[in-house]
Amino acid sequence: MRNADVLRFARDAAAGYPLRTSLSVLAMAIGVAAVVVLTSLGDGARRYVVEQFSALGSNLVIVLPGRSATGGFSPANALTTTPRDLTVDDAFALTRLPSARRVAPLAAGNSEINANGRLREVVVAGTASTYLDIRSFKMAQGHFLPEADWSRGAPVAVIGSKLQEEIFGNRPAVGELIRLGDRRLRIVGVLKSVGQGLGMNTDEVIFVPVGVAQSLFNTNTLFRVLIEARSRDEIEVVKREVAAMLKARHGGEEDITVITQDAVLATFDKLLRALTAAVAGIAAISLAVAGILVMNVMLVAVTQRTAEIGLLKALGARAATIRNAFMAEAAMLSLVGAITGYGLGLFGAFVLRQMYPVFPAYPPDWAVIAALATALGTGMLFGIMPARRAARLDPVQALMKH
Repeated sequence: MRNADVLRFARDAAAGYPLRTSLSVLAMAIGVAAVVVLTSLGDGARRYVVEQFSALGSNLVIVLPGRSATGGFSPANALTTTPRDLTVDDAFALTRLPSARRVAPLAAGNSEINANGRLREVVVAGTASTYLDIRSFKMAQGHFLPEADWSRGAPVAVIGSKLQEEIFGNRPAVGELIRLGDRRLRIVGVLKSVGQGLGMNTDEVIFVPVGVAQSLFNTNTLFRVLIEARSRDEIEVVKREVAAMLKARHGGEEDITVITQDAVLATFDKLLRALTAAVAGIAAISLAVAGILVMNVMLVAVTQRTAEIGLLKALGARAATIRNAFMAEAAMLSLVGAITGYGLGLFGAFVLRQMYPVFPAYPPDWAVIAALATALGTGMLFGIMPARRAARLDPVQALMKH
């Protein structure tokens, strides 16, 4: 038999039992679709986290008050040492670091905004003029916070685009007076829409000078200090310089935590890649189950077509030809199932993206290739036994059974 005849034989054999063939194809398709959808979720989560951290700005170093350590709690330390708060003076001192391009203090809290006859709860971020460039934000109206003494600050505010829309509608907000808590402030700018980032919707935040925010919340503590290094190569230098300077300012106590954007990204990237690989492996188990189903279907096919095999061998068909015909049928079932599953998986990922537009649920190339290869591989592997069994049938006994 020619190769074309072998393929035609396999096709006709599969088409002769539509229900059996459909179930085999469905089992393989479900396995491939599961791999595609689950890896889309895992890799989508990784991409989302990377995008969120990238949106913070480039070459970023973040200073947090308090020491992140794993040494446990010591009552002696609790009695003898009192960690210092991170202050505006600390942040200003960091501007003298040679490897730091910009420094922005950040104080945060909640307050009520009363403007244009409307009252609502808002997140207040107290910072400085440098925050705009560090975060790479753009202005829709007016300008950002003016350069001023960080410890005092002018009674001005910059609001997010959603606050502008909710409170002032189509009217320009710049120049309008608002009441924030017990303070009267004048709006000097409106940010362009930024959207959700790391759990905070910047479009609903009101920015004020850090001195105003600390006075509003009656605190001297900063929530964070953001530092932009002069280059990516100097990020680690900034980290060491910050730790050394604040240790000296805090009486030798290492009571701050310095994290870098790259370090956080690398940790999340490694974790989520491992998670994606794990869920892909779990989903791939269903491909092995589908391969076993293909084997069972082919074994049944050998039993049902015993007389046909005997006739072919009686007419001179070699054992290799019979084996190739059954292997071709197994490969055909696996291939159709794999392609169908790939299409179903892409559709599932598309549905996820429509439900959660900010979530980039796209299957990674390696997962697609691995799923298709595993589907074909398992189909062929589990098709070997039925093919060999068919090839070994004695033609006389096969015809006698008929």
